[in-house]
Amino acid sequence: MPCDPLKDAVFQAIDAEQETLVALGETLYAQPELGYREHTATREVAGLFKRRGFEVEENIAVTGMLAKPKVSRPGPVVSVLGELDAIVCAEHPHADPVTGAVHACGHHIQVAIMAGVAMGLKAAGAFDLLDGSVNFMAVPAEEFVEMAFRARLKQEGNITWYGGKQELIHKGYFDTTDIAMMAHALDLGPGPSAVIGATGNGFIGKEIRFTGKEAHAGAAPHDGVNALNAAMLAMMNIHAQRETFRDEDHIRVHPILTKGGDAVNVVPADVCMESFVRGRTIPGMQDASRKVDRAIQAGAMAVGAASTIHSMPGYLPLLTVPELDALFKENALPFCGSRIIDGAEFAGSFDMGDLSHLIPCLHPFTGGVSGNIHTREFQVTDMASAVLFPAKALAGTIIDLLRDGAKKGKAIIDGFSPRLTKTQYLNYLNTTLETRRMDEPADKEKKEQFS
Repeated sequence: MPCDPLKDAVFQAIDAEQETLVALGETLYAQPELGYREHTATREVAGLFKRRGFEVEENIAVTGMLAKPKVSRPGPVVSVLGELDAIVCAEHPHADPVTGAVHACGHHIQVAIMAGVAMGLKAAGAFDLLDGSVNFMAVPAEEFVEMAFRARLKQEGNITWYGGKQELIHKGYFDTTDIAMMAHALDLGPGPSAVIGATGNGFIGKEIRFTGKEAHAGAAPHDGVNALNAAMLAMMNIHAQRETFRDEDHIRVHPILTKGGDAVNVVPADVCMESFVRGRTIPGMQDASRKVDRAIQAGAMAVGAASTIHSMPGYLPLLTVPELDALFKENALPFCGSRIIDGAEFAGSFDMGDLSHLIPCLHPFTGGVSGNIHTREFQVTDMASAVLFPAKALAGTIIDLLRDGAKKGKAIIDGFSPRLTKTQYLNYLNTTLETRRMDEPADKEKKEQFS
């Protein structure tokens, strides 16, 4: 890459902040918090940005923060994101012994990357030279967990939607953002490396309850209605649907039992299950969701139990913008050479997918870690490499987007065709949120009367 004085100054400034950025990542790692509980993380990140002279708004969606440089120039707005929350993986050696929370998805790295971009651009005076502005947003609740807790927050009026970016879209925090970007950690082997142009599945979340009738499991099981059997049949019914899922829709359904009964000598009368229905397209997700509901209701009906299915909008499939990926690749090449994979398909889900349906989004995956995400094996192998390289590549991409009259940024914005407007997106969320109840079958067995 030819010499670029502004980029070189930004990269040197990021290197100079290595100790601060690594310390931030390690601090967040040592204090893992689940979604909408990231109070300590919010204070840590907000405090750092305040000390560096940014204007900061805290607790933008229960937790989280928005930071803006005091210099705001006319032109496109780029938002750099980092996710605050941890995941539950009690088997991980560094998991919180009480909550099971651990940063086994690398969100603490994302936040340090976001801070690195901000520190580098500010120290090099880039905000005064760009034809546009840059915001920095630490967002809550990317992992779709603790449904009961989030339901309570919703009932109390603290949130409308379970996902952090869903909530921030709803509240209008992305209304003025023209391009959003972040980097996600992934095991890509040793040394700086990246994956660009990667897509991901969306999903619809489900909470299911089977209601039967309790009875003594040994003395009078014939008097009961076994809700656990209803759940087991429902799972088998879901398995029977798998051959009807189209390969190109990449459907994944993976239910778990969260409550199997109350006591071993009582016929289970209250059984709970959770599941995601994942897919590559919205129509594919919706089709699979209907089949899963049908399978659940059939399992309940088979044993005379009742069922309640609470469906909620998870995340939309992750979309890509080739022009954005190409800019990031140009800025990543000097640091990782040929270690860039162009194009990949992930069956997992990211709430960046929701945003990618509304505005151009950049979501590369970068290395510095080992082990699969969400597992006990996940660990940071080189925090400096995990943070500094992607921070430089993202900062360089922002410079390319916003200088020279923001010519490249405007071209990407003008050429982008949103899959959904904000109104259509919010309507999708509302129509996906539904509860289906099926009471005991009306034709339940009647006792014969004999004379």
